[in-house]
Amino acid sequence: MIINALDLFCGVGGLTYGIQNAGINVVAGFDFEKSCQFAYEKNNNSKFIHKDIKELKEGELVTYYPEDTDVKVLIGCAPCQPFSAYSHRYKGSSTSEGKLDLLDYFGKQICQVKPEIVSMENVPQLAREEIFSRFITLLEKEGYKVTWKIAYAPAYGIAQNRKRLLLLASKFGEIEFEKEFSKENYPTLRDAIGKLPKLRAGETDPQDPLHTSRNLSDINIQRIQSSKPGGTWRDWDDKLLPNCYKKKSGKSYGSVYGRMEWDKPSSTITTQFPGYGNGRFGHPEQDRAISLREGAILQSFPKDYQFIENNDNFSTQKIAMQIGNAVPPKLGEVIGNSILRHLEDHYG
Repeated sequence: MIINALDLFCGVGGLTYGIQNAGINVVAGFDFEKSCQFAYEKNNNSKFIHKDIKELKEGELVTYYPEDTDVKVLIGCAPCQPFSAYSHRYKGSSTSEGKLDLLDYFGKQICQVKPEIVSMENVPQLAREEIFSRFITLLEKEGYKVTWKIAYAPAYGIAQNRKRLLLLASKFGEIEFEKEFSKENYPTLRDAIGKLPKLRAGETDPQDPLHTSRNLSDINIQRIQSSKPGGTWRDWDDKLLPNCYKKKSGKSYGSVYGRMEWDKPSSTITTQFPGYGNGRFGHPEQDRAISLREGAILQSFPKDYQFIENNDNFSTQKIAMQIGNAVPPKLGEVIGNSILRHLEDHYG
């Protein structure tokens, strides 16, 4: 049985990597962000197609599947415009009159390709939106049995306090997700990054250009030195407080400027994780924010995943966006394993 997949909105290849690691061939990934191509192709046995899904011609996508394909799989993490923090790199794809949302475009491709298996990963908030109900209705009308859940990342081996919406749909019948880890087996920050070389703020590991941490101002050095793992800026002396936290309106942002804790999963890795002041992104004992490599590992990318082609000239902000926007590869592996087990049950 020959199984082939296509990955829409592939980014730097987190979902593709996980799906391939499970044993499913991913023929190609599609994304309109050209800067993702190097990482996608360097780390995956798959071709990057630089194209906006909205510009695919009628029937074009199905031509990418090899002719001997027995089971077509279509996977993707379709950014949804209501969640701007998630979909900022897809600006201009609004749901204004005359335009389809990107999830609707994903649905349109499903109707054209008619894959046997569909998978979609997204933000949990999507489950409350009408567009998600519309997507499920479309799948059911096309003859799919749909299963979805809000997955907690540590329950699937990811050392990060992150929740994601996972969806699987099959033409063959009910499909189930891989079994979750028990709570006592959740991975921790220490498990993930505890053995990486030490860094000071502003330093880069000479053996790994991605293991680099932003420099900190003198005041932020004092702040992180006054911070406790799992604590807040309320632990500081008043002289260290930014003016905004002296106001009533700023008192609710407790995790900003926070340190992570060794024996718990990390906080959610966002596109802003290299900035100490952008969330709980402080290293638990070193006086710095976590490095790009640490953020990637916490997203469950392997330690040797390559994001940069030129070690001497890359944008920390751009790489952080690519990492923060990625589907954690281990979630991709969960999806891949779930698909393969389902096909084994169907075909025997």
